[in-house]
Amino acid sequence: MSLLSKIEWTDATWNPVRGCTKVSPGCKHCYAERFAERFRGVPRHPFEQGFDLKLVPSKLGEPLRWSEPRMIFVNSMSDLFHEAVPDEYISRVANTMQLARWHTYQVLTKRSRRLREMLQGPLREVATETHIWWGVSVEDRKYGLPRIADLQAVPAAVRFLSVEPLLEDVGKLPLEGISWVIVGGESGPGARPMKEDWVLSLREQCEAARVAFFFKQWGGVRKKLAGRKLRGRTYDELPKRVENPTLPTLLRLQHALNVERGELVQLK
Repeated sequence: MSLLSKIEWTDATWNPVRGCTKVSPGCKHCYAERFAERFRGVPRHPFEQGFDLKLVPSKLGEPLRWSEPRMIFVNSMSDLFHEAVPDEYISRVANTMQLARWHTYQVLTKRSRRLREMLQGPLREVATETHIWWGVSVEDRKYGLPRIADLQAVPAAVRFLSVEPLLEDVGKLPLEGISWVIVGGESGPGARPMKEDWVLSLREQCEAARVAFFFKQWGGVRKKLAGRKLRGRTYDELPKRVENPTLPTLLRLQHALNVERGELVQLK
């Protein structure tokens, strides 16, 4: 868990699952894998297992221990809808998000088919929560664009697209029912270039559709030098956040212990 995330569009990260596997070209230079594999074999390190998938039930209660409202990126180091994560465990993560409703959660996946199945089925009630935002990654036409239809099919209150790393001109995006679009180039070793006209096209589409537009970065091997300004300005638009009251301290902490023990806590 990181209280001060360096990711520009969130406040914190929460990882009740660690590790993942590649599913599309956007995964080629995965920053999370690169980070995790540095610690493979280091005794007692959170990533002692490298980037192998691992459930971390001890992390399930962490948002309940934070009294100050935050935007939380769920599983920055994994994918909640990975095929190896049991339905029951996904429900436990969702239970925490329902309980700690003073936060805003950003759930992002490349496994849109499973997201669709879960949010149309066992997580239907959770899908409509206004403090939980559901998103899919869109890196190209072949793999990324089809994910949008899956997202649009779910009964979500807030849907968003992470168009990062943007690997090609994706053309006209279907933005019906989409509240937010994040755009960014790939960064780090081997980063693939992103063209300005691809970004400008997406910005114009968002403006026309009145969709919040967030430009994260140009990327590159040295992303700080490239910065995140587009035609001289910074774009930090976000959907409107809801404000829910924080639970009393003792109740928060009791709920945290309960969810870590494997209980599904009912909302009163």
